[in-house]
Amino acid sequence: MVNKRWGYWLFFAALFLAPFYLTEFRLSLLGKFLCFAIVAVGISLIWGYTGILSLGHGVYFGLGAYCMAMYLKLEASRGHLPDFMEWSGVRELPWFWKPFAHPMVAIAAAIALPTLLAALLSYLTFKNRIKGVYFSLLSQAVVVVFVTLFIGKQEWTGGTNGLTNFSTVFGFSLSSPLTQIVLYWLTTACLALIFVAARRLTSGRLGKVLIAIRDAENRVRFLGFNPTVYKVFVYSLSAAFAGVAGALFVLQVGLISPEMMGIIPSIEMVLWAAVGGRQSLMGAIIGAIVMNTAKSFLSENYPDLWLLLLGALFVVVVLLVPKGLAGIYESLVAVRIKAKRGHEREARVDVS
Repeated sequence: MVNKRWGYWLFFAALFLAPFYLTEFRLSLLGKFLCFAIVAVGISLIWGYTGILSLGHGVYFGLGAYCMAMYLKLEASRGHLPDFMEWSGVRELPWFWKPFAHPMVAIAAAIALPTLLAALLSYLTFKNRIKGVYFSLLSQAVVVVFVTLFIGKQEWTGGTNGLTNFSTVFGFSLSSPLTQIVLYWLTTACLALIFVAARRLTSGRLGKVLIAIRDAENRVRFLGFNPTVYKVFVYSLSAAFAGVAGALFVLQVGLISPEMMGIIPSIEMVLWAAVGGRQSLMGAIIGAIVMNTAKSFLSENYPDLWLLLLGALFVVVVLLVPKGLAGIYESLVAVRIKAKRGHEREARVDVS
């Protein structure tokens, strides 16, 4: 346990020091990957610990991102209508856009809207004991509905182009290298806080109940617990994480569109947790970073083959290492402990 804690400290220390050893471009990529890692932690909570496979977390990520993007767009417009609204013939700012002129409203909405939507959806489904593949399909249907809505309401959301052309945040230029470094540190701090909170949650009594729900939900119900309450809570919490990640993503990338909240990104989020190890929070973080780093490297060096290579990498990891990268680490540690105990046993035999 002590060694693990030291490993966590070293990992996050390396992330905090990244601006001192990475180029501006690579730091921007890493910042984006850390946003994805926040989503992966939430996926690990609901899938790895609770047994809820969601294929719709792109919606919660997108809602958080759009909330922050609306504030950034209004700040960039400097009191005028956003450009895409003028192109669509809108003459007055819609009423639901007006509160997003205030950054605190945007930040609160980026967390609250995904959480409330997830709570409503999960309550209606889990109360009626809809689970397994049926819930997964339902979550994908929600993605289709929201993507269609955001594309269709071009005068409100920017349509397929989404929201972009941001200039400042809190009055500071987004193009400034210093601003980008501060935003990267903010993302790293959020990831660290979310990881610590998730670890405390899973290591306590609540975590044991979640695992019990995953393995034998009916037995948990017979013991007097209400699985619906726990499942709604953890699913809503994972949606809140995704909303935070979306808001941070927009600040660093400067763009959000319906494509980024669609079915393919939602499935990719599950793949990050699967490759890293869905039952390991740190594994999910590593999986998000490794998969997106591989995606970036392969797309740069093998533009015609990178999708096939990325798919092959995923298939190999899942088939040969079902517990993900975290499983490989745990196996190596187990072998090392076994070898150490063997040496100690041999030493005691020699002494006797």
